[in-house]
Amino acid sequence: MKQPFPFSAIVGQDEMKLSMILTAIDPSIGGVLVFGDRGTGKSTAVRALAALLPPISAVQGCPINAETPAEVPDWAGLQKKTVTQMPTPVVDLPLGATEDRVTGALDIEKALTRGEKAFQPGLLARANRGYLYIDEVNLLEDHIVDLLLDVAASGENVVEREGLSIRHPARFVLVGSGNPEEGELRPQLLDRFGLSVEVASPKEIETRVEVIRRRDAYDNEHAAFMIRWQAEDAAIRDRILNARKALRELRTPDKTLHDVAALCLALGSDGLRGELTLLKAARAYAAWRDDTALTRAHVRDVAAMALRHRLRRDPLDEAGSGSRVKRIVEEVFA
Repeated sequence: MKQPFPFSAIVGQDEMKLSMILTAIDPSIGGVLVFGDRGTGKSTAVRALAALLPPISAVQGCPINAETPAEVPDWAGLQKKTVTQMPTPVVDLPLGATEDRVTGALDIEKALTRGEKAFQPGLLARANRGYLYIDEVNLLEDHIVDLLLDVAASGENVVEREGLSIRHPARFVLVGSGNPEEGELRPQLLDRFGLSVEVASPKEIETRVEVIRRRDAYDNEHAAFMIRWQAEDAAIRDRILNARKALRELRTPDKTLHDVAALCLALGSDGLRGELTLLKAARAYAAWRDDTALTRAHVRDVAAMALRHRLRRDPLDEAGSGSRVKRIVEEVFA
């Protein structure tokens, strides 16, 4: 089985790559929504980032990737609880998945053969402490969207059916991708994504040629290609780990908090989720840059990805949401 395409080898798409790095530094940012053309590396970037991240400590065979033996649920039925290292989980949620497949349900085989009422965990259990990836997220069925909203808010999956009463942690970085031409995302789910980025096919011939060249090398000279990029990926991994540590010591001056609030007020974003997400993203970005204090420059650089999907629609403004954010940022920070 081939290793995923190296994260550092992805050509361009800098905002998309930065947004994913920021969620790796601080998963509480709330995930990433990537909208844009087909074939622009959206799913490639998700899998590449997960392969890049350091492994997590988890109990071997645990269906929810519990970090310690004490966290393994009774229904898992594990006799031997050995902590080992495993890759960061990346779970795909297909559009046609049933609610039972997503949340988990009664294990029919055990019920029929042994007469036992056992729980069969679903995709949310597998995604715990990792990434849940939804391609074409704007085409997701409404009842699955409602389910994800509940779990995203609580960090816990609750299954109450067929005589079962199960609760287990379901904390993951939600990554969604889609093509805006195929439909819009429900506002309730849109608001649950911490960051939003827009990607497009490159317009420069040299950039497109480089994309083709690297993909061809990955397919036909796989071993040499992976060796070529492993040092670059290792450098990004080390920066992410260092940023996670630096985040704890980062200073956040009151004047920068004032900048965050003033910007969100000027943009007219509803509620306070925009401020909190912008603050977390700016702090993660400052840690990524190895800075010791949060500044207006950090807020300016991540404002578009944290706020573009939180703007109220203005039918008289033909500029894209990202352009509107940048324009208002310049006005507020002038």
